[in-house]
Amino acid sequence: MEKTNKPTTEHDSLVRIGGSDLSGRKGVLVGLTKIKGISWSCGNALCKLLKISPRKKISELDRKEIDEIEEFIVHPKLPKFLMNRRKDLDSGEDMHLNGGDLKLRQEFDIKRLKKIKSYRGARHASNLPSRGQRTKSNFRRHRKKSSAKMVKEKK
Repeated sequence: MEKTNKPTTEHDSLVRIGGSDLSGRKGVLVGLTKIKGISWSCGNALCKLLKISPRKKISELDRKEIDEIEEFIVHPKLPKFLMNRRKDLDSGEDMHLNGGDLKLRQEFDIKRLKKIKSYRGARHASNLPSRGQRTKSNFRRHRKKSSAKMVKEKK
């Protein structure tokens, strides 16, 4: 197979928004979902509130629109049901976290569950699903190898 040298266009560029590099080929709504903490519904609300077309390519955004998006990501004005951290355990307020803050907070939550020895914490500690899924046919890579599966040969 030969590699073809495609001419680079403005759509091949990367745009940095919210601490993530987003491909210029993608639409705004699809590209925003690549940022940790921005879901489809949150990205759609962002597009509607900032009056940006969700189908517009990321590379077509001007500097002003990118600044508006970054400001919205840092200080979102979303309804409570779209926020990803409602009734926080420490502060009791509704907030929306993104990027590294979200990952760090999730790790602390899992450590707290393990520390208080809750059922969910025990499932996390043993690398098993914590939301009630069946494990007979799925999650095979998390289980230990069983010696019962080996077949012994007769002489």
